[in-house]
This record gives sequence, structure tokens and C-alpha cells, in this order.
Amino acid sequence: QVSLVESGGGLVQAGGSLRLSCAVSGTIFSINAMGWYRQAPGKQRELVATVTSGGSTSYADSVKGRFTISRDNAKNTVFLQMSSLLPEDTAVYYCNADLRTVVAGLTNRYWGQGTQVTVSS
Repeated sequence: QVSLVESGGGLVQAGGSLRLSCAVSGTIFSINAMGWYRQAPGKQRELVATVTSGGSTSYADSVKGRFTISRDNAKNTVFLQMSSLLPEDTAVYYCNADLRTVVAGLTNRYWGQGTQVTVSS
């Protein structure tokens, strides 16, 4: 069994900052890429940022320069530091991890349950 637990969401004023965390636990052999997606009401889920096991990162254009993704491989945790938040950043944020549970197993994507981020104007 694998679980991803997010924390750090909440209500913040425009221009403020929040830091999301996502801890992966359970039977894990290796974790490849980890990432954050978000879904606003009435919209499709969209990619926010990803980080590889080697630390390479990529971002959606809408968050470049404002958000920073990082990971702690020793703790199987991924972070999303969000700064200069805008009302349009309001969404449920989901973390994911591409991982193998056994050495010869397939790599599958696992998701967290989501954490609400609300940015007031």
C-alpha cells in the first residue's frame, strides 16, 4: 500500500505565500518523478510543476518565477513553495509520485487526496 498525504493548504491574501508538502509512505522501492497539479472549480486538472529524482524541475508558464518545487529524497517528500499568490491560483492542489513498489515492478502514478488553496483579492 502506498499513500500520499498533502498538507499546507489554506486561505491567504493575494501577494502572500504558502508552502505545500506531500509525504509518500508505504511499500516503496523507488520514486521517479514527483509533481503538483491543481484543479480550479469548473476547470480541468492542470500541471503546475514537476521534479525528477535527479532534481530537474519544470513549471507551467503561469507559475514560473513564483512557485518553486523541491523534494527530500531521504524523506520521500515533495514541496511546493508558492509566492506572490494570485486569486487565479485558487484551486485544489494534488501531488503525485511515479514510483515502483518492488524492484522488478512497473512504475505507476499515485495521487494525494488534494489540499485546498484559496487566494483572496
